[in-house]
Amino acid sequence: MLADLFHETLKDIYFAENKILKTLPKMAKAAQSKELKAAFVKHERETKGQVKRLQSVFKIIGKPPRGKTCAAINGITEEGAEIMKDFKGMPALDAGLLAAAQAVEHYEISRYGTLRTWAEELGMSDAASLLTATLKEETATDKALTAIAKSVVNIDAESEM
Repeated sequence: MLADLFHETLKDIYFAENKILKTLPKMAKAAQSKELKAAFVKHERETKGQVKRLQSVFKIIGKPPRGKTCAAINGITEEGAEIMKDFKGMPALDAGLLAAAQAVEHYEISRYGTLRTWAEELGMSDAASLLTATLKEETATDKALTAIAKSVVNIDAESEM
């Protein structure tokens, strides 16, 4: 049933958002560019609100907010940790952090788009509205990260050659 799939996917993104909440402060600390640090701090604040929205969606479907291990987000965050270790102190570090952050964003955009569509199909307009709000934030964060990459980070990384 679509309702069961919706619930399973909701648990997946709930796990992912909580994992991201633990990872963003590390990324902010590792980032060298002040623009990138600020973007990570801003996204951490937004992510806290997104977790609250997910908790509201769980309430709408009458289920407790619970995560289910998400191998995809674990893999993406492991890559980010490797980048932090392998490129520490190098101009390319921020470019790598940005790439990892955008991989997270693209995963989230995919999940939230799917969940929003399913919520609409299941007649859960309140849940769809909450998921749409988060989808808009994730899309805006992705665009902001692209702008930082183009204006500062990739240029700095190229100059080290």
